[in-house]
Amino acid sequence: MDFSSVHNIHESAVFEAVTLAAPRFPGISGNSDLLADVACVALNRVSARYIRHDVDLAFFLTERERAENERAITESVEYAFSFVQARHAMAARR
Repeated sequence: MDFSSVHNIHESAVFEAVTLAAPRFPGISGNSDLLADVACVALNRVSARYIRHDVDLAFFLTERERAENERAITESVEYAFSFVQARHAMAARR
């Protein structure tokens, strides 16, 4: 069985949002491991929705759902940066 086409609809949007927000967080932006942590925290805060093909989004989501997803992703990414930044600062103090 090949499940390689199955993916969470939020992954690429979260990755893009993390990339765009990273310059505002200089303590994190140069560290790919911390950026990956930010993406994981953000993805865990949004509901998982899986599809096989991105074109399926045109059939699944209404404009309202799209707007809600964008808002949720923005909030999740902001939270994730703050969370990872705080954890990284705490770990540096040890």
